[in-house]
Amino acid sequence: MARRKRRPLVPESRGALDQLKNQVMKNKGYHINQEDPDHVKYEVANEVGVPLQKGYNGSLTSKEAGKVGGEIGGNMVKELVRMAQEQMRR
Repeated sequence: MARRKRRPLVPESRGALDQLKNQVMKNKGYHINQEDPDHVKYEVANEVGVPLQKGYNGSLTSKEAGKVGGEIGGNMVKELVRMAQEQMRR
């Protein structure tokens, strides 16, 4: 069964989340494509040795998918925590 693309709880936040992902991953040294925010996941997958391709990836293991998503999402969460801590200092 193909998995649908996750949607944010607040649909209007999609643009801001893509912008945050682009900013965070650019700071980590990845190439960012403004027209295709999902492009970075293929670059991450290539770097960590996961055979992610456009289209159906049903043969990927959970561990492989987690390597890609964890790299991106984990860095986004770290940045959000850093931003919140900075706000609390003010």
